[in-house]
Order: sequence, then C-alpha cells, then structure tokens
Amino acid sequence: MENDENTNPPTLDEILLLEKQVWEALVDGNAQADRALLCADFLGVYPSGFANRDDHVGQFADAPTMAQYELSDTRLRVLSADIVLLSYRADYRRPDREEWEAMLISSLWERRHGVWINSFSQDTPLDKA
Repeated sequence: MENDENTNPPTLDEILLLEKQVWEALVDGNAQADRALLCADFLGVYPSGFANRDDHVGQFADAPTMAQYELSDTRLRVLSADIVLLSYRADYRRPDREEWEAMLISSLWERRHGVWINSFSQDTPLDKA
C-alpha cells in the first residue's frame, strides 16, 4: 500500500507563499483567511506580549492592520519534512501612517493532516537606523 502523503520538505518559495497569505489577510482585513492559516494552538511572541490565535485574528475587529509590506532576506530551516522555520525581514506600513517600520520575523510552519499551518511566530522590531 502506497502512502499518498507528501513526505518531502517544502521549498522556501512554498512556505513564503503561505506566509504572504497571512500578510495579505492583514492588508485585506480578512480575519477568516487569517484564522484558516493559524493552528488552534498558535502562539505569537510580540513586543506587546504573548498572543494566541484569537488575539491574532482579533486585530481585524475594526479594519485592516497593514497597508503595504515587503518581505526580504528570507531563509528556511527544515527541522523535519513536516516542520520548518521561516525567518525574514518585513518592511511594512500601517494604514494610518506614512512611515515604514521594519522587523525580523520567524514563523514556524507545520504540516498537520497534510495541510501546512502556522503554529508560532515571533516578531522582533528593528531599531531605526
């Protein structure tokens, strides 16, 4: 009997595409899309403190939280065929601001029941140069 599940680790481009879906949800103010990409036991570690999935999705209560973003300096660490760590630089602008901000982000993606889902994210703001 053959195993139909893909046991190959994902590529950087595959995981980056998923990560960009999270960012697009922030730009579009799409809480449903955001919730679908985060696992039920999601943990965010942010300058404001710890956050769970409901906290992350809750930021969409009023409007989109991002106006524009650019992701760069991407790197992928394959921990296993089903667990990878994506790290990158995010430059972004909030809807009500003119200035851009920057942070380094690490996102843990896990393949659960054949579906890639974000289980952890840590944001580290960059000092203004």
